[in-house]
Amino acid sequence: MNLKLAIQKSGRLHDDSVKLLKECGIDITNNVKDQLKAVASNFPIEVFFLRDDDIPQYVEDGVADIGFVGENVIYESQKNVEVIEPLGFGKCRLSFAVAKNENYDNAQFLKGKRIATSYPVLVQKFLDEKNIKAEIHVISGSVEIAPSIGLADVVCDLVSSGSTLFMNGLKEAEVILRSQSALIKSPGLPADKQTILDKLLFRIQTIKKAKNKKYVLMNAPNIKINDIIQVLPGMKSPTILPLALEGWSSIHTVLSEEEFWEHIEEIKSIGAEDILVLPIEKMVV
Repeated sequence: MNLKLAIQKSGRLHDDSVKLLKECGIDITNNVKDQLKAVASNFPIEVFFLRDDDIPQYVEDGVADIGFVGENVIYESQKNVEVIEPLGFGKCRLSFAVAKNENYDNAQFLKGKRIATSYPVLVQKFLDEKNIKAEIHVISGSVEIAPSIGLADVVCDLVSSGSTLFMNGLKEAEVILRSQSALIKSPGLPADKQTILDKLLFRIQTIKKAKNKKYVLMNAPNIKINDIIQVLPGMKSPTILPLALEGWSSIHTVLSEEEFWEHIEEIKSIGAEDILVLPIEKMVV
């Protein structure tokens, strides 16, 4: 009995999806060009490589049990699937964009405008919530060119860096959805497959907990240990180990990247020396 997982065949989410499976210790070999299915050698899972827009439908129909797909696709598709876990990659935002010289104060700017988008469901939902009437033009790809060719006044599209908008004479005006890749599952998943999914989810959450975390070691005089501990915001109580040098100990803790840079100068000024920072691959708490 294998759990059937659908991921993007190609594009921005494919590589991150495969990388996550690898980090979870799942070995999937997909060396055949245009192969649409691969079976893991060390975990009861098989992977389908599909168009991202098709994944919610496959999961709703039970052809795939679960899927990794962007939240923008999930909510645009309106399929009957359950969002189980955000995955932390593929982050972007769905935003309105207007010409650089336009003055966009609020959503009322959109009244009566022609809006080009690949996400008519999400755009219409936003307009309805704001009680705004506008004309939606559905375009698949190259949405940013619509204003320059006279097809639309405004676009609503996915934005990461904003460079594509800039190159087409546009600026980001308002975010209507912040999106990332998420794990979805089919309704009515059988109990035996739910057990496999629980194991996969445990591995994914273990990987996510370790992201941006650092294992920090430092040496300090014993008389300064309590002062240093008061500053450290890490997990529970740090580990203290005596050094061969009398009167000194080694302090071990876990900090986020942000916490490390926020406190490192103070820790050093108190008396910590020989500070070593190591990446964490997985973390079970």
